[in-house]
Amino acid sequence: MSSSLERASHDFYVPADGAFTTSLVEEELEPDIKRTGSFEIARQFQEARISISKSNRTGTATEEDEKFNKLRHIDEHIIPLEDLLARYDSDPSNGLTSAKAAANLARDGPNSISPPAPTPQIIVYLGRLTAGFSSLMWIGAFLCIIAYFLNSEDKSNLYLAIVLVITVVVTATFEHIQDAKASRVMDKFKNMVPQVAIVIRDGKRSDFDASKLVVGDLVELSIGNKVPADVRVIESSNLKVDNSSLTGETDPQARSTETTDDNPLETKNLAFYSTSIIEGNGLGIVVNTGDRTIIGQIANLACATSGGDTPIRKEIKRFVHIISFFAIIMGCFFFFVGLIYFDIVTDIIYCIGITVANVPEGLTATVTLLLTLGSKRMAKKKVLVKNLESVETLGSTTTICSDKTGTLTQNKMTVMHLWVDDEIHTTNSVTTSASYDTRSAAFLGVVQSCSLCTNARFKNSDVEDEGKLTIMRDVTGDGSECALVKFVHEIRPLESARAASPRVTQIPFNSTNKFHVSVHKEEGIDDGFLMLMKGAPERVIARCSKILINGVEEDLDDHWMARFQKAYDELGGKGERVLGHCKRRLDLPDDFQFDPDGPNFPLDGMVFTGLTALIDPPRAAVPQAVLTCRGAGIQVVMVTGDHPITAAAIARQVNILDHDDITASDFAKQNGLSLESVIDQGPTEGGATAIVVAGSELLEMSDETLDKVIKFPHIVFARTSPEQKLQIVSAFQRRGEIVAVTGDGVNDSPALKKADIGVAMGITGSEVSQEAADMILLDDNFASIVKGIEEGRLIFDNLKKSIAYVLTHAAPEIMPFFCFLLIRLPIPLTTMLVLCIDLGSDMVPAISLAHEPAESNIMKRKPRNPQKDHLVGAVLMCFSYLQMGMIEFIGTMYAYFVVFGDFGFSPLSLVGGAKYFTTEYEDETILFGNRRYTYDERINANMNANTAVFVAIVIMQWGNVIACKTRFLSLFQQGMRNKMLTLGMMFNFFIIIIVTYCPGIDVILGSRPLHPRHLLPAIPFSIALVCYDEMRKFFIRKYPGGWVERRTLY
Repeated sequence: MSSSLERASHDFYVPADGAFTTSLVEEELEPDIKRTGSFEIARQFQEARISISKSNRTGTATEEDEKFNKLRHIDEHIIPLEDLLARYDSDPSNGLTSAKAAANLARDGPNSISPPAPTPQIIVYLGRLTAGFSSLMWIGAFLCIIAYFLNSEDKSNLYLAIVLVITVVVTATFEHIQDAKASRVMDKFKNMVPQVAIVIRDGKRSDFDASKLVVGDLVELSIGNKVPADVRVIESSNLKVDNSSLTGETDPQARSTETTDDNPLETKNLAFYSTSIIEGNGLGIVVNTGDRTIIGQIANLACATSGGDTPIRKEIKRFVHIISFFAIIMGCFFFFVGLIYFDIVTDIIYCIGITVANVPEGLTATVTLLLTLGSKRMAKKKVLVKNLESVETLGSTTTICSDKTGTLTQNKMTVMHLWVDDEIHTTNSVTTSASYDTRSAAFLGVVQSCSLCTNARFKNSDVEDEGKLTIMRDVTGDGSECALVKFVHEIRPLESARAASPRVTQIPFNSTNKFHVSVHKEEGIDDGFLMLMKGAPERVIARCSKILINGVEEDLDDHWMARFQKAYDELGGKGERVLGHCKRRLDLPDDFQFDPDGPNFPLDGMVFTGLTALIDPPRAAVPQAVLTCRGAGIQVVMVTGDHPITAAAIARQVNILDHDDITASDFAKQNGLSLESVIDQGPTEGGATAIVVAGSELLEMSDETLDKVIKFPHIVFARTSPEQKLQIVSAFQRRGEIVAVTGDGVNDSPALKKADIGVAMGITGSEVSQEAADMILLDDNFASIVKGIEEGRLIFDNLKKSIAYVLTHAAPEIMPFFCFLLIRLPIPLTTMLVLCIDLGSDMVPAISLAHEPAESNIMKRKPRNPQKDHLVGAVLMCFSYLQMGMIEFIGTMYAYFVVFGDFGFSPLSLVGGAKYFTTEYEDETILFGNRRYTYDERINANMNANTAVFVAIVIMQWGNVIACKTRFLSLFQQGMRNKMLTLGMMFNFFIIIIVTYCPGIDVILGSRPLHPRHLLPAIPFSIALVCYDEMRKFFIRKYPGGWVERRTLY
């Protein structure tokens, strides 16, 4: 019978056709080594030690290697207890003396994980002052000061330098404050250390501040508490710990006094700092504290892992380089041509002016405000952004490496199915009403087993939790047992069932027997006892001779074994954790002395009652969220510490794997091929389309093989260690992907730090992982990431729109300088009026584009290619400068000549006339056309023309900002829903009124009150901008991929 029931330990299903047979045989021999999540960590550490030993011979060991090298020399779990106590001068009954404890504390320091050394805030602030656009603006300010000293009579350059400096300082301060607010949400490492520990010192038992623990201390370990340091267990009573925060392994890990492995990460007699005690109690001696603990070493590894620049920072750097190059080229051109007309000092001043004119002064503040608004919107969607730049990075993501437990799933083990009376039933965990019969004898037998043959209990009484749904109540104990008691509590209150059938004895679950036995006085029966058993189905049914079907005890013959096998295969194939249940009446005297250690009562001849199947169910919103990601061209990869079969089953449920996917291992088996050859072949139509990689397989892979693995479109990594997560992230980054990684445990923190965007869990996440991450999901929901991706894409889109809008006015600002230089027109626009546009009228509309809602195709597009789809590229600059910019330039010059014409200056008469508008001809009257003009008349006409050019640019920017609302859709499709943009246009009108008509402003800005008709020349050009862009977008939509899209879609 056992040959047909091949199963993996921990109740994980393995197909009966022989798959995973090899690992099963190994597991039977070494059940506690081959299937723990920490096994992969240990193997990785062993690999590191091998490389360290080699590097030691060559003298190339790194600091990180030394950390692992120290781990190799841990022997506190191996040496005899007497030697360990002698080493620490401790006593197994009385613990340390107070004097010795004080000496150890002075030597080793407090028992706490040191947070990463913070960068001084002044250094962070100075970095913001000199990063990105700010560096360009400092250069501009410096050049303006030089120009001022060369010609101190012209104060405009000094004013410009002051304005540039103020802009940089205000923007950097604003950004610094925003990031500081997000950082204050993080209470670094506060909950990593158990606050209080029960310690025995000087023979006295007392509560101590856990941070004062030292090596050699004797500490009590009890259910519901955290392990206060790395301890060696010297007494254990069914002690079990939850190592999931360290290893990702969700199964409880038994702790005992025996050394079971030389590897400190595998032995059972060590319990690790900050892991939770979920069952039993014990006594331990502290062997490591603070940074020297396993958790401390992983936290240090996370701090040592460096992250690169965010994509948006790279794009801004690139933009700065482009603008700098463009400004320098234009400045040099102006300088060499200017030598023809000006003396060297004047030429240098004008050269500086043209260079500074190319600097988009308002763009620094615009970018910061755009990112800030985006982060605030994301906070409303339950995503906390720690770093403003990471908002856009999430939108650039091409690959998401997601943890399973708690992110894709609910992190709540739940009874999903039952098999009783030869039928598989759903529970009310899955449907609104259960399909089973609560009067069935077999069902009631399963209920008895779940209620009585479990040790989990509710933390609060029914009275204290009155009104709270059972599924939401807190339960202490093993995760599977918590699910069982929550399930049966709805049928009969747990305490009532246990009080009616008090326990006499029990045989706890262990990895050898793989079953739990509990003996009770049966409710309503005076004689004998009721024995219940639950555990691995193949172990449970092997001790049964009958099966309860429809109230009748049938012989457990081949027919019923086949029916059992079919149900087990079906439930196990869903990736559910399957438990078998059985019972037996023990006709023994009431005073019988049970011996659970060497059972003196029968453990066979039992009646099988049924199966329960448990799973951590997917979150409801996750399957659609994954499909949305796939539609957006984003690959979602599962990286988990769970068993490959469970991981694959959940992956299919959440659409990471398609239901018709053929995995590489299945394809290899079906076609008699090796897995390596299938990986080399890669994903093919009619072949393997997905791959499930176990940590043990990943351990043997070279980087070249892993690079081939990640070419599969659907991927699941199971049984992974922290270092392997780093390896996976690095592989995707080598391929040029922008990688987002989710995680909640300490073990995830190195990968979170390495990723382009690290996403930690806000509810279940450890403080170390939250510190390493760039953003935090406040609701631990994968679907929130998708909202974040959409928000990130929207930010990038809107940032492009803002830049396109801001750069457009550079053409009508710069080209007049060339007209002044090349054809010697009187200066069309002063520096101060340029500043009024850059830091005044254009700021609010540019920022208002941050409020523009997403276009309908935003999550149907592939992620942008960081190598090609830049924030600012040739297409965008061509669009802004040579298309929209040229329309605005023509409009400004039209307004310029209209105003001069109204003062009697013909366009041709102005050509070559710039010199007559300088102080050199201040005392002369100059003939223009048929009339002579005094110097004051010439300057008045010029200032009116300057003001008209300013007004024309502002009015044409109305049309430009309306055009920039969308990149694809028509304005009529998008609508004018952006109220901030309307307010921005009204703000522009307000700026026009102030600059043009406010008394006293003309002295500062050199403006003049305009005749109302001089406000009108630019309006047709503003309308032309909208019409031109509507026509452009029409051809983009009508001919996707065509010439217009390739040449104009920025």
